[in-house]
Amino acid sequence: METAYFGRRYMLSASHRLHTEALSDEANRATYGKCNNPQGHGHNYVIEVLVGGPVDAETGMVINMATLDEVVQTSILQRFDHTNLNYDPLFVNQVPTTENLCRAVFGVLKGAMPTGGLEYVRIEETENNFFQFHGE
Repeated sequence: METAYFGRRYMLSASHRLHTEALSDEANRATYGKCNNPQGHGHNYVIEVLVGGPVDAETGMVINMATLDEVVQTSILQRFDHTNLNYDPLFVNQVPTTENLCRAVFGVLKGAMPTGGLEYVRIEETENNFFQFHGE
């Protein structure tokens, strides 16, 4: 079976504080630096989603762009945009690093994808930092 790929980028703004109760305050500051600020800090994230699968004979598409947009809008953007990630239930027991955000977005989308296979999620946190998750 041949596989084609379709990717799309989305933007969201969210804040977080990198801190874990498993470390002392001093160790948290040493580990996370300025990202351990008690008031938190924010990012304008760029989320890239790549879907792969066979090209549908009728539509000529792997997935309809409008369908993908709707899934990402309802399951990711509405949930995380303009929020503090520390308060989302997905991060109750883990530090909301962008690595963990990338894994969480992948997991949420994987369960919500109506057609096509989710290949990866890539998140740009800053101009220089990006994270990518391909699943288990």
